[in-house]
Amino acid sequence: MAELADLPAGRQARTTQNNMIYYAYAISLTRKYVYVGLTNNLKRRFSQHQTGKEKTTCPYKPFQLIYWEGFENRKLDREKEKYLKSGSEKEWLKK
Repeated sequence: MAELADLPAGRQARTTQNNMIYYAYAISLTRKYVYVGLTNNLKRRFSQHQTGKEKTTCPYKPFQLIYWEGFENRKLDREKEKYLKSGSEKEWLKK
């Protein structure tokens, strides 16, 4: 899997004292569907989607990571995730 620095369309946040970064991300699925989520380990989470370990996305694999952005705390990450799930942002992600 590519290094985080090599992943597309995202920004990496600087690390905090405990080196925890949270990520809002979007993956494109077949059938023109976009899944938006959040995680503290982007590589692990993407691998879970790709290998079919997530019931929600399993029938739609394979996936492409189309967006990610890092945050210093979970609250900011959750706000971004909600924003990405909004109608206008979801349409932007589909394009």
